[in-house]
Amino acid sequence: MASKRLNLSVQYAHAPDRLPARVHVRAWARAALDVDGPRGGQITVRFVDEGEGRALNRDYRHKDYATNVLSFPYASEPVVCGDLVVCAPVVEREAAEQGKSPLAHYAHLIVHGLLHLQGYDHQSGEDDARRMENHERVILAGLGYADPYLTQ
Repeated sequence: MASKRLNLSVQYAHAPDRLPARVHVRAWARAALDVDGPRGGQITVRFVDEGEGRALNRDYRHKDYATNVLSFPYASEPVVCGDLVVCAPVVEREAAEQGKSPLAHYAHLIVHGLLHLQGYDHQSGEDDARRMENHERVILAGLGYADPYLTQ
């Protein structure tokens, strides 16, 4: 039987006073890992500035811009192992543009990234995208957040 323990490392490489506390990140990660039944994980979440976010997106996805979250999966069985890189300036800007609280947007993107670490993919077809988005809605509602896909 696989361990249901979550080993979580949270790294603040950018503006730690404005970022979610580790306790929030842990709650979001635990909720996302429980989507298909309780699972354990070895997860690193790193909050970065635009320079680091852009370099990683360029080097690993060949896209020369900073994006909100990058997922680097290493294993999904028996436990989820991977890294998430969250670009704080992009998340803050998107939250303002979308009329959301930064905390709610961080929650959504960490849940989104953790679903990617578990093999969910929204770019492989409409059915997969709908399935992933529905999981995000359920997880976030359980955490007390509004539907992230409702337009403001």
